[in-house]
Amino acid sequence: MARQRVLCTLAVCAACLLGPAAAASACAGSDTPPTGANVARAQSATLCLINENRAKRDLPRLEATASLARAAAAHSRDMASRGFFSHASPGGSTPRQRIDRAGYLDGASRWTIGETIAWGSGGMASPASIVRSWLQSPGHRAILLDGRFRDVGIGIALGAPQGAGGATFTGNFGARS
Repeated sequence: MARQRVLCTLAVCAACLLGPAAAASACAGSDTPPTGANVARAQSATLCLINENRAKRDLPRLEATASLARAAAAHSRDMASRGFFSHASPGGSTPRQRIDRAGYLDGASRWTIGETIAWGSGGMASPASIVRSWLQSPGHRAILLDGRFRDVGIGIALGAPQGAGGATFTGNFGARS
């Protein structure tokens, strides 16, 4: 049986956690909320911001991984379309199940995974606001800055679990051997 560790934390909506504006970032598009035309740029900006924060602590950069991104995007879409906000879907699927179905755990003898979720509307749906909210939440901060993680997938869906507009973010983190 594979040795495993699953880290999850329930996010509070990004609008509730925002503090003072952070210092300017070199991550293109980090202050722009996602739209149909720029979702890929928002995903890149989110990863860039997470890696900036890891670099400040001499942690290894996370590499974007397609299987984790598929699992993250599907979960964000599910939350936005069905109006729930949780690591477990109404049907009961968990981060581990979604990440496994996406193929990330295939062939791994050992693995560690984690998931972060958030949503926001207006300017609070920007990658900068979402990453700032994750860093202000102890559980999310622990996942973003966990030095064991090597891979990440960022999934962003337009729409929010609560009401119209906004964007829903999922970050799936992993390491495998």
